[in-house]
Amino acid sequence: MLRFNYTYALLSLFLFTIEVIIERFFHGGFIRNVFGDYLVVFLIYCFVLSFFKWKKLYVAIGVLVLAYLIEIAQYIDILQLLKIKKSQASHIVLGSSFDWKDMAAYTFAFFTILGLEKLRSKK
Repeated sequence: MLRFNYTYALLSLFLFTIEVIIERFFHGGFIRNVFGDYLVVFLIYCFVLSFFKWKKLYVAIGVLVLAYLIEIAQYIDILQLLKIKKSQASHIVLGSSFDWKDMAAYTFAFFTILGLEKLRSKK
């Protein structure tokens, strides 16, 4: 069901701003390589819920699967397989290289989202 949720939209905007700051000012290390991946799961989750009134569990699972698929695409070097020239846009969408720490960050973000939504629903 389509609808606009200001809370999730504002959270999306806030998380997007944090992601841009990380991209611009952190060049490696934990913040860039792990925390940014952790936050991007929240960003996509909040963005989807900004427009759709779907079950939060299903959205969280969908975002986790999407993150895993992107990481797997990096592992198999999907750009080379599809003969697509690497560009800044492809780097932003697909990232640059497979890393198990990214998979762990996505998984941890997924469980954090579930925990936060459970706490939020109790209020």
